Amino acid sequence: MTVHQLNELLLICSLVLLIAVAAVRISSRSGLPSLLLYLGIGIAIGQDGIFDVRFDDARLTQVIGYAALVVILAEGGLSTKWKEIKPALPAAVMLSTVGIAVSVGITAAGAHYLVGLEWRQALIIGAVVSSTDAAAVFSVLRKVPLPPRVAGVLEAESGFNDAPVVILVIAFSTAGPIDDWYVLIGKIALELAIGAAIGLATGWLGAFGLRHVALPASGLYPIAVMAIAVVAYAAGAMAHGSGFLAVYLAAMILGNARLPHAPANRGFAEGLGWIAQIGMFVLLGLLVTPHELLKDFWPAIVVGLVLTMVARPLEVFVSLLPFRIPWQEQVLMSWAGLRGAVPIILATIPMVYGIDGSRRVFNIVFVLVVVYTLVQGPTLPWLARALGLSGSADAADLGIESAPLERLRGHLLSVSVPQESKMHGVEVAELRLPAGSAVTLVVREGKSFVPLPSTVLRRGDELLVVATDPVRDAAERRLRAVAQGGKLADWLGTSGNGRGRSG
Repeated sequence: MTVHQLNELLLICSLVLLIAVAAVRISSRSGLPSLLLYLGIGIAIGQDGIFDVRFDDARLTQVIGYAALVVILAEGGLSTKWKEIKPALPAAVMLSTVGIAVSVGITAAGAHYLVGLEWRQALIIGAVVSSTDAAAVFSVLRKVPLPPRVAGVLEAESGFNDAPVVILVIAFSTAGPIDDWYVLIGKIALELAIGAAIGLATGWLGAFGLRHVALPASGLYPIAVMAIAVVAYAAGAMAHGSGFLAVYLAAMILGNARLPHAPANRGFAEGLGWIAQIGMFVLLGLLVTPHELLKDFWPAIVVGLVLTMVARPLEVFVSLLPFRIPWQEQVLMSWAGLRGAVPIILATIPMVYGIDGSRRVFNIVFVLVVVYTLVQGPTLPWLARALGLSGSADAADLGIESAPLERLRGHLLSVSVPQESKMHGVEVAELRLPAGSAVTLVVREGKSFVPLPSTVLRRGDELLVVATDPVRDAAERRLRAVAQGGKLADWLGTSGNGRGRSG
């Protein structure tokens, strides 16, 4: 590649990113899922498009898609609240195991008997579309405030169900007879166990190291966090476990470990997540050949109807039967099982393995994802309101960033007071911070000043709190308690133990 060609490539990539960023704004204002806009950009650039760029490397698409999915799962894990997801774990595990089996069976039967696909092709489609997409689910949950249990189940499910689905798709795409069901179950259980063990261990060791070793620059912390998450994926995959489960669990531990510069860590991961989504969707749009989609349009609609109206509701009902979850929440979870780039990426696996009819499988999955995401995404907020399940955002969640002062054996806490925080109207003295900690500076409306004990805190204030090592955790707990319960937090039973997203 010459320097001139490199400059042209950089220009094209930069323009695509700028257009994609503008597409995010259009998406947020129109309610149109952003993934469709990114796919549209790829289709416009690719075959039958404006620039007629021909790209048909399914293996490269699969590799880049896996890399992007690692980043997306890491970002999702870092932003997951442990206190919200913990009660949802059993239900999410059931959806990601028993629910996957139900969904694959029903969808494959519909693809075979209604569309006429061979059983191997039908099973591949059933497995591919049974995985909810982490990027799509995380994106929707940012816009639609749902009850904590519903949001927790959907988040955990999207993080967990990629692993068993990948195993099934590879098993169905391998030449020769398909393994017996009990062999597949054994493989899935073993890979999940290995991936979970490696993810938990990597996350714990990484959090321990970052909390006890002060890096020379704050900008190194986000890089270190993402590197640890990627190490978890690589270690899990090399150990023949589920790398996707490993990276999600490792990132979730890191995101709830109160690491230094936690907001910056999440901001960096969110930026990488957006780049990964944009690149992945544009590449998938390049891979598709639009004029080939027309003949597979109606088969995709039929398979999608079976999946959306039969397989997914039964999957949710069977999986959640032991948990006595209200029918309203089950209906919402059924409709919120969004598909996105992950099924399209998984649809490249049979193409790489050379399975007969794999191109048709890819086209059916592509059309199904586009059409049903276009239907489900924009209508999800309306359905949540109709079912009375549209919750309120956690506006009182206190943003706290910690920077270690290693040589001084202390910590500098940067505290942001949200608009609806109960810390509003509380005097500095009424915070009753533990001995060894103090509010040293307040930034209000762009001006900073040293507060007095009688200074009243206001919405939007930024506080700098210095705390010695022994009382650092106690000081943060007290700040969170006041943010949740006001000056009477102790008497109201508010402990401030919730870690929230601040890490």
